[in-house]
Amino acid sequence: MAWVYCLNTSTIQPASLKDKIGAAMKAGYQAIELWFSEIRNYQNEGGSVEDVVKMLEDAGLQVPSMIALHGWMDAYGDAYLRALDECKALMELAAKLGCKRVVASPSMRFEPEPLDIDDAAHRFNELIKIGSEFGVLPMMEFLGFSPKVSRIDQAWEIVKRSGDSKTTIVLDPFHLWRGNSSLEDVPDLTGERIGILHFNDVPAGLQREFAGDEVRIMPGDGHLPLKELIGEVKRRGYEGVISLELFNRTYWQQDPYEVAKIGLEKMKAVAEF
Repeated sequence: MAWVYCLNTSTIQPASLKDKIGAAMKAGYQAIELWFSEIRNYQNEGGSVEDVVKMLEDAGLQVPSMIALHGWMDAYGDAYLRALDECKALMELAAKLGCKRVVASPSMRFEPEPLDIDDAAHRFNELIKIGSEFGVLPMMEFLGFSPKVSRIDQAWEIVKRSGDSKTTIVLDPFHLWRGNSSLEDVPDLTGERIGILHFNDVPAGLQREFAGDEVRIMPGDGHLPLKELIGEVKRRGYEGVISLELFNRTYWQQDPYEVAKIGLEKMKAVAEF
């Protein structure tokens, strides 16, 4: 099977938007995963969405996902309405860039109340309704360090209870490791319900409970069972995008093209065994 290889722009963060797109194209990626914040920054500096569309078209890159929707899970009252308005604006922006799926991030608030799955599912369903106006679907993300949704089974339960058969979750080996969950916790998760596979590795010997995004390293350079993960998602029928998502400041100081090129080589070495 042929994977769609994607570069998440967090991997080469300090580069300009133009240079990120150029690096992805030159390195041989088919897709690029953009952050809403960098599009907004580009607009604030005088650029337009039309400029971005042109750059993407010239580079031959698709945008399978954009990151991220915030505030929808933990806001109340007027703050919740403002959060939904912001999510609507972002999903409309995604549609203009030809992007059909966006990452919906869980709450990072440390509150004494445990996760209310039904409430989260209701809120997620509100995002689905908003996105449907633009042909954009939210993907439920679990973050290993989120106080609310740190495990894959929590994210999958939210998606199931939302009642929409097309919505998906974001799969990420770092967050599986960080939140101490695995695909074994979601035996009924099928490939078509995985929206995107973020890809990364983690060095051996780290204390999981205190690890942040910045510890991520190139696939195959750490101790995560990535080939087993690839084998399992293939068995479940996933045939989608693999997106290199690293936040390692060591890579940020290197040439963006070289980082992108090496990252693609290492992803292929793991995924095409």
